[in-house]
Amino acid sequence: MRLHRAGSIGYAFRPWTDPKAIADGPAILKYVQDTARDHGIDKRIRYGHRVKRAAWSTPDARWTVDIEHGESNELRQLSCNFLFMCSGYYRYDAGYTPAFAGIENFKGRVVHPQQWTPDITHAGKRVVVIGSGATAVTLVPEMAKTATHVTMLQRSPTYVVARPSQDGIANGLRRVLPGKLAYSLARWKQVLLTMYFFNLCRRNPGRARQLLLGGVRAALGRDYDIAKHFTPRYNPWEQRLCLVPDGDLFKAIKSQRASVVTDEIDRFTATGLKLKSGSEIETELVVMATGLNLQVLGGLQVSVDGALIDWPRTMSYKGLMFGGVPNLASSFGYTNASWTLKCDLTSEFVCRLLNHMKSQGRRQCTPRNTDASVTEQPWIDFSSGYVQRSLPMFPKQGSRAPWKAHQNYARDIATLRYGKLDDGAMVFSNPA
Repeated sequence: MRLHRAGSIGYAFRPWTDPKAIADGPAILKYVQDTARDHGIDKRIRYGHRVKRAAWSTPDARWTVDIEHGESNELRQLSCNFLFMCSGYYRYDAGYTPAFAGIENFKGRVVHPQQWTPDITHAGKRVVVIGSGATAVTLVPEMAKTATHVTMLQRSPTYVVARPSQDGIANGLRRVLPGKLAYSLARWKQVLLTMYFFNLCRRNPGRARQLLLGGVRAALGRDYDIAKHFTPRYNPWEQRLCLVPDGDLFKAIKSQRASVVTDEIDRFTATGLKLKSGSEIETELVVMATGLNLQVLGGLQVSVDGALIDWPRTMSYKGLMFGGVPNLASSFGYTNASWTLKCDLTSEFVCRLLNHMKSQGRRQCTPRNTDASVTEQPWIDFSSGYVQRSLPMFPKQGSRAPWKAHQNYARDIATLRYGKLDDGAMVFSNPA
């Protein structure tokens, strides 16, 4: 998704100064590049490297990392004392594409956003975007500016909420307060609002549903079939909400440059799509906004003393380390708030952990669960298809701390920023 609430997506140590509160891809890229340059990080990046395997040696208290470099996949090795994975959980080389009957007969072009190339054009064309998630609601209004018509074809609806592209409060604070103070206040405002609405969705889903659908009805009018096209079968925040800046999706629909069709695909034809309802959509370009594939630690193969780690049989420690795996942390964000919030806290925790080990003269830290009463739970409590397809490959979380990953920023501040490091589950040691 190209759109993010900038008030909380920015790093805690670097204010977001762009007037836009909903950040697009180019703005985020510039922010990251500027941060890397200003802190000298850009000079420490090795481009064109693909990390494939990591092997831990207890006698040496060291990781050996196998890396493929360049187009020739030249094998290289690096070693380190601590491995910090910041690779996200998406598989970027291939998106998820369902099997559709007759797709080989289609005379137009089919593309997944993960494989978009510069030669793909949509101006003056009839376009179908298959999907109803963040990618779809982002693409449709943008493509509708120049396409003949864009149809968002969905099997089932998603909750969509419109928000102003600029945050008047944040911009006002920047005009009257020092930059860092204004940013901190705006950030906490966004965090608290997000936490409030998430808790409302969980405790009173009926009220939350009314609020969300009321916004859509106000944007599209009472004559539009909200029940069919914008009323999901699940409660709010059982899957992610889709954010549209200044209601651009709704504006595209009202202008009739875009439309929403809720139906299932029977098969592709030479000129478009035959739906199970019997209707057909003629199109020249089909965009498969059908989701992504997930993977653990960027697909890294991890072994400890020669034994390959089977991720589904491991348990997550505080949402950032893994039971039985020494000196390895993973940066993994929130499902109900900006990714950066949890990643900031994870980085702080890793720094605290390394400093503690140095001060205590310890070279190894390994989370170990010795409490038999801690039961396994799914890694993520989300009903989205892309999550459910991938959960069997992921570690579990535990039923209580420190093995449970709370989707709560304030609670994680207490645990990760100020909580005790030597908590009984984290074992510090040296090689024999």
